[in-house]
Amino acid sequence: MKILKLLPVIVSFLLLSAHFYRAGQIPLVIICLGLLPLLLLKKRWVPRLFQGLLILGALEWLRALYMFAAIRIAWDQPWTRLAVILGSVALFTALSGLVFRNRRLREFYRPQTE
Repeated sequence: MKILKLLPVIVSFLLLSAHFYRAGQIPLVIICLGLLPLLLLKKRWVPRLFQGLLILGALEWLRALYMFAAIRIAWDQPWTRLAVILGSVALFTALSGLVFRNRRLREFYRPQTE
C-alpha cells in the first residue's frame, strides 16, 4: 500500500519525463525514470532526495510556463489556459513531496536500528 501513498511522486516524475521526452532531452528522461526505483530503498536520504528533485521539477515547470507564455504573448495568442495548466502541474509537483510526511512512509524510510 506504500505505492499508493507514493503515487503523487511517481506521477510527478512520469510527467517530468514526458516533458523532457517532448523536448528531446533523452538523458533527463532516463534520469527521471531511473530514479523511481530508489523509492523502494529503506534509507533516510531517499525522502530528502526526492523532495529536492520535486522542487527542481516544479521550477522546471515554471520555467517552461514562462517560456511558452512568452512565445504565445509574442504571437498575440491566448496564454491564460496554458498558465493555469502548467502552474497547476508545478504546484502538484512541488506538493508531491509532502507525501513523505505520512506516518507510515516516515517509518518506512527511517527504520529502527538495532
